[in-house]
Amino acid sequence: MLVGGAVRDALLGRPLHDLDWLVPDPEAAARSDAAALAGSAFPLDLGRGHWRVVAAGLTRDYAPDLGDLAADLAARDFTINAMALTPNGNLVDPHGGLADLRSKRLRMVQRANLAADPLRLFRATRLAATLRFRIENGTHKALQDLAAALIAGGLPMPAWERIRAELEAIIGSEQAAGGFQLLAKLGLLEPALPELEANRGVAQGGFHHLDVLDHSLEALNQLLHGFPEADPGLRWATLLHDIGKAPAASLGEDGRRRFYGHDRLGAALAEAALGRLHYPHERIDRVRALVGSHMVPLPKTDKEARRFAHRRRVLLPDLLKLMIADREAARGRLSSDANRRAYRVALARILAILAETPPKPPLLDGHDVMILLGLEPGARVGEALRFIAEAEAVGDVATRKEAQQALERFADARGWNDAT
Repeated sequence: MLVGGAVRDALLGRPLHDLDWLVPDPEAAARSDAAALAGSAFPLDLGRGHWRVVAAGLTRDYAPDLGDLAADLAARDFTINAMALTPNGNLVDPHGGLADLRSKRLRMVQRANLAADPLRLFRATRLAATLRFRIENGTHKALQDLAAALIAGGLPMPAWERIRAELEAIIGSEQAAGGFQLLAKLGLLEPALPELEANRGVAQGGFHHLDVLDHSLEALNQLLHGFPEADPGLRWATLLHDIGKAPAASLGEDGRRRFYGHDRLGAALAEAALGRLHYPHERIDRVRALVGSHMVPLPKTDKEARRFAHRRRVLLPDLLKLMIADREAARGRLSSDANRRAYRVALARILAILAETPPKPPLLDGHDVMILLGLEPGARVGEALRFIAEAEAVGDVATRKEAQQALERFADARGWNDAT
């Protein structure tokens, strides 16, 4: 018998990714289906007799049919997940899940079921965001109360990997900004992302009309409107780009709040937050780099634009997309059409450079540098190569001879020739 989310998605006409089955012998059913589908079968919970098969792009879970379908469905989280489809195609719907599907409403089966597994609090947000459903009032209140209990230690925190799976589904959805806004309204940001929640109520002024938390959510919204193809890494970086503002806040003599160094501090906090959620190092490193670079000044000249593109090419064009979303989310009293136009002009310079033909092979390689300067392999060779690469990128040198002359001047300025 098919139960749970697969029934919901089938009724909604959505693609099926996970199938939950109630069967008399889960192990036998799992092994049989794995063999037929050329997949792999393994136990999920031997104590409860739950098995899983992964095959053909689908996950199939098998639980024992204990002969009490009503009790099984009554123990589920939301009515839209508390339906079953019998082998002859009949729908079993004791809690009104089909009516809630038609009304696009998310309603709990009973409060105790949510408290039994606090991950269901985060799942509520994921379902509301990805399905574009409204959370029924009583369920909304229960979720808020249980979130407060989670923060107070009255409920156990779910495993971070499980929370990550729900947050990843939210951040990857079309309604990512609304999903995180809902997490904030329910009180679920504090247990999951306390670094972001700390920015609630932190006023900014100047270019900004929103507090830091609402600005961060609006920046994610602007990113999705302007760049709906943005991958989860860029979405995370946009959401977390100002995460360092609360701890970096200070008040100047003019009475304005400043956030000096919030980009560097934010990069470290973003790394900590995603590390706690057990994201892969590649994702964490990229988000950290984007957050740490989002305050770099935009170029005013073509030469500055070439230097910008050369130094940050590995982050482009994602860094520009983040900076655009950040600026579009800021509508404070210092914002104006004129500075928005200047911002777009600077961005256009960089985009034009990125669209150019890829650079030619370097004018000098490491062997050339060592011979010219009499260096042994080491850090100085790398420093010299980076200097020449940037000089070529911005147009300061165009020939091998010019590169050699520039390198000699560089070495003199560093005192390398004196040392040798």
